[in-house]
Amino acid sequence: MADEPSVPTTGAGVVRGSAQPPPPKSHVIAPAGVPSVAMDDVSAAYGRRAALAHVDLTVAPGSLLAVIGPNGAGKSTLLKLIAGLVRPTSGSITVLGGPPGANARSIAYLPQAEAVDWEFPVTVREVVTMGRYARLGFWHEPGRDDRDRVAAALSTVGMADAGDRQIGALSGGQRRRVFLARAIAADPDLYLLDEPVTGVDATTQEDLMDVLEAEARSGKTVIATTHDLACAAQRFQKVATVNRRIVAHGPASLVLDPNVLAATYGGHLLVLGGQAVVLDDAHHHDQASGPERHFHEDSRR
Repeated sequence: MADEPSVPTTGAGVVRGSAQPPPPKSHVIAPAGVPSVAMDDVSAAYGRRAALAHVDLTVAPGSLLAVIGPNGAGKSTLLKLIAGLVRPTSGSITVLGGPPGANARSIAYLPQAEAVDWEFPVTVREVVTMGRYARLGFWHEPGRDDRDRVAAALSTVGMADAGDRQIGALSGGQRRRVFLARAIAADPDLYLLDEPVTGVDATTQEDLMDVLEAEARSGKTVIATTHDLACAAQRFQKVATVNRRIVAHGPASLVLDPNVLAATYGGHLLVLGGQAVVLDDAHHHDQASGPERHFHEDSRR
């Protein structure tokens, strides 16, 4: 259909006769100094509908990057491009030193909560164990190390005692904790998280952000979309503001800049730190925004 994204197909191994299953691929680590993500003049579309245009974005290892912007701005598409789930219509993307999808075992992608079938009959422990499958390969059962990593991931997100519960019986905040645990259990070098703290209570949000900060400090790269501008300003190192293009990319303090917000959101009502802020609409919503703005601050990580 015209509105469906272009999804790359990957060949699955087929066993014939007595052929042995292929061994799981090793953990790929990009060479030192190579960006976790490098996007050069990247555009993407769903059918004839443009989603992103002329995106330039470089993300260093160990970054904790928030991606913000209005609904329909292309934030989720940005993550899917990096994950290799959507092909760009133009431009080039390098992820962990290779093309998107080449290092899939080193990437953990967490979709929006709405994209998950919560009625599927599976336990919390089984969901988190799914994070280990990419490293196990075909026909390999989880071993002791895998079970230990699953238990540690559940403990990290505060769900150590919930392993036998059905995922559908959990609250929204508990579900987000479990899916973050699945990502942690994968032991990735790059996290791609679509709204990981949306719709959760303040305590859960703080707990999950503590986990993401710790992962970034350990050298992992975290890229997360969010609608919470106060959280982006206070808990992330960097931000990229998106509205079909990269409007601004730089330190997290950019989300407190009225000019950046006006260029990103237009004349919308925003809430910053519990206070409503009305921005003047610099352009009509069906027109292109002004020129891209870049900001740099090398002293902050």
